[in-house]
Amino acid sequence: MGKILSDLGIYWTNFIAQVLIFLIVYAILKKFAFGPIQEILEERRKRIEDTEADREKVKAQLADTETAAAAKIDEANETAARLIAEAKESASALGDKERAKASQEAQDIVAKAREATKLEREQQLASLKKDFGKLVISATGKVTGKVLNSEDQDKINKETATQLTN
Repeated sequence: MGKILSDLGIYWTNFIAQVLIFLIVYAILKKFAFGPIQEILEERRKRIEDTEADREKVKAQLADTETAAAAKIDEANETAARLIAEAKESASALGDKERAKASQEAQDIVAKAREATKLEREQQLASLKKDFGKLVISATGKVTGKVLNSEDQDKINKETATQLTN
């Protein structure tokens, strides 16, 4: 075996020295290079995991917020629809009341106008009867040539009123 190693150019003293140098370089690199690099990589990995966890939390919160916002919007839409329906019902009821009130007022105005017309007609009829009675008395006095006393005037007025009524 020694001959095979020497044929290959491997000498035990050089080989042991190279192994020792390799171990020393490895120990130095591990302490001063690989250790800090591994710590930095581990910190980065933790930060990435934390960021992923935070991102998942934010996603969940966003989904919850969107759900809550959609629920609030639906609730607001329902409230708005209910208020609109109530306003329409109120306006309809108010319109019906106003129409009924206007109709009643119109009927009252018509009734008052009829009463006023009837009263005015009666007053004009009474005035006409009175004037007609005076004309008849005057004409009778001129035709008969005598002055009528109050009894005659009352009698003629009654007869004339009776004839006008019929």
